Amino acid sequence: MRTQVGIIGAGPSGLLLSHLLHLAGIDSIVLEVRSRDYVEQRVRAGLLEQGSVETLTEAGVADRLHREGLVHHGIELRFDGVGHRIPLTDLTGKVVTIYGQQEVVKDLIAARLAAGARHDHAPILFEVEDVAVHDVTGATPRITFRHEGREQVVECDFVGGCDGFHGICRPAIPDLAIFERVYPFAWLGILSHSRPVSEELIYARHAEGFALATMRSNTVSRLYLQCAPDEDLALWSDARIWDELHRRLGCGAELEEGKIFQKGVTPMRSFVCETMRHGRLFLAGDAAHIVPPTGAKGMNLAIADIRVLARGLERFYAKGETDLLDRYAEICLRRIWKGQRFSWWMTSMLHRFDGDDPFEHRVQVAELDYVSTSRAAMTTLAENYVGLPFEV
Repeated sequence: MRTQVGIIGAGPSGLLLSHLLHLAGIDSIVLEVRSRDYVEQRVRAGLLEQGSVETLTEAGVADRLHREGLVHHGIELRFDGVGHRIPLTDLTGKVVTIYGQQEVVKDLIAARLAAGARHDHAPILFEVEDVAVHDVTGATPRITFRHEGREQVVECDFVGGCDGFHGICRPAIPDLAIFERVYPFAWLGILSHSRPVSEELIYARHAEGFALATMRSNTVSRLYLQCAPDEDLALWSDARIWDELHRRLGCGAELEEGKIFQKGVTPMRSFVCETMRHGRLFLAGDAAHIVPPTGAKGMNLAIADIRVLARGLERFYAKGETDLLDRYAEICLRRIWKGQRFSWWMTSMLHRFDGDDPFEHRVQVAELDYVSTSRAAMTTLAENYVGLPFEV
């Protein structure tokens, strides 16, 4: 099988890369180890920066996003039982949009399957096995895999490593430059059939730990509680979860206790692999970086990576130029580290760390008080939250 760009992973980064390449007249194939149903139902991030929405709109895959997405003009920081609104739009002229990552994936899969591939092969192959990359430092990399019981080989010019944190692409690169921080807490997250407690997100700092109230729609709430990384979900009855949410969010009857239909524990880590390119293999999205979800940067950083990579490949095929591909990691890492800084800052300001340190508590409250009362500090938060300008 022959294509121009072989892409491993059918998450937002791999699918968006394939779609942008198709629009530029460049052939690709996406290989995904999971089933289509799995990747379309996998609940992940749900907040898009304005630049991410504009990118998807320009790519022609945002019709449903604009119909169903929830546009937000601010967020609330809540501490010592009092809420303080950060007016994002007033401060920056920009908005954020709530639209689940799985919905972005559905839209991109539908677009890729409808458009098809430019050569005689399927645009996406699901449920592939034993995927491996070969000869990525040469002119013709290969991807080997098994699909429907048949051993197959893809020959290509470039490989997009978009297969997530646990994928095979990053381990295929020698001498990785990795930076990591693992946090001493996690998030217990739920989805419930209930009206959101507020029209905007609430980030709450409480003596017992962080809480977040967000949503997936006007009838489905997404709620989080800080917990231990090894938290036993069996100990968290629905009643206990609602009691703790009421306490940490400082809510009464406005927190509607609907039917909880999903529970899970999300570990918290900051991770950057600065070796984002090896020969003709390029890492993007979660394969190269993970951020704590407090800053809502994960999917947005992946989209920013793909903007650079897609334009670099387009320039290569149109003009034979490699300058943008050669600067891919340099350009992406500038944004990635700013996203890491912001996510670390939000996480450090809002969570309860190990031990009961009165000094640390007062410093966190002082930081929140400053951020919520100083226009300069609010603007710093808002500019990062809605998304910094794209370099490419």
